[in-house]
Amino acid sequence: MVSENSDAQDGDTTALALKILVAGGFGVGKTTLVGAVSEIRPLRTEELLSEAGQLVDDTDGVDQKVTTTVAMDFGRITIRSGLSLYLFGTPGQDRFWFLWDELSQGALGAVVLADTRRLEDCFPAVDYFEHRHIPFVVAVNCFSGARTYGAHDVSRALDLDQGTPVVLCDARDRDSGKEVLIRLVEYAGRMHTARLLDSVG
Repeated sequence: MVSENSDAQDGDTTALALKILVAGGFGVGKTTLVGAVSEIRPLRTEELLSEAGQLVDDTDGVDQKVTTTVAMDFGRITIRSGLSLYLFGTPGQDRFWFLWDELSQGALGAVVLADTRRLEDCFPAVDYFEHRHIPFVVAVNCFSGARTYGAHDVSRALDLDQGTPVVLCDARDRDSGKEVLIRLVEYAGRMHTARLLDSVG
């Protein structure tokens, strides 16, 4: 979490910026989600897929994808006056996972994007955040033509801990993306409060 000092008409206030990760498998829509909700022009580190990458990147189900994130995406969204979210989209391929530990430092929580056509691709992200006790929500990106599954079905398929939110979304739609982020902030807030109470109890 990052605090920023800012001047307001009625005096000095402290603006709060919360760090959020957007993770998931290759081609699931992480860059799209960050770009859809960001109020600034998002920073992207995309490169064209190469022939060498074809040996390690599984493009089944995302045949139209021609670029990939090689470091991170970055965007910002203001939830309300004094509260902003800094969004860091993680690369989806295994070979870039060394970046995840750096990106996750100080994160309030994470969004794990899922594609029901390739649900197994989000298992590593789910495991990563569960093992590090980082609160997360699973956001099912509803691709056109994909079979629709309910939140309960997805939760069971991923064997999520009880209470972990699963929401359906359209990563291209700003309002849909904002709803996902609001759910995450609410959930992460409850988790952090519970842990704080446990530590002092």
